Amino acid sequence: MDIDSFRKLCLSFPHATEQVQWGSDLLFKVGGKMFALAPLEPAPVCATFKCTPEGFADLVERQGIIPAPYLARAQWVALEKWDALQPNELAEFLRTSYELVFAKLPAGIRAELVSQGPSSRKKLSSSSKRKKSSPKKKNRAPH
Repeated sequence: MDIDSFRKLCLSFPHATEQVQWGSDLLFKVGGKMFALAPLEPAPVCATFKCTPEGFADLVERQGIIPAPYLARAQWVALEKWDALQPNELAEFLRTSYELVFAKLPAGIRAELVSQGPSSRKKLSSSSKRKKSSPKKKNRAPH
């Protein structure tokens, strides 16, 4: 596999989008949440994705696969070379990564994505994005 095949596979999942972030990393997201990434410039790793806890434990035992820098605590692994996994294995792990992230999306976002149909790549409406509410300020008399 190479970055072009990786990109094509990631974008084949329903509602998957891509975005360049952090300088030169190509991120693949669903509902605004990352499920895979690949650096666009030479780097120590070529691809990173989320795993189940069991998948994480199995994969980091393999040669050419390491706990992902900065993301390992959330069960992400990084491939040091494209041939660390067979293409069909990588496809299965990417599907799992996508499904894990999709399942953790807020119910409203999941429902909106499902209602858009599987091939839609529309951005979510701002009304469905959850915003953190700021604490209400109490009216205080000036000092």
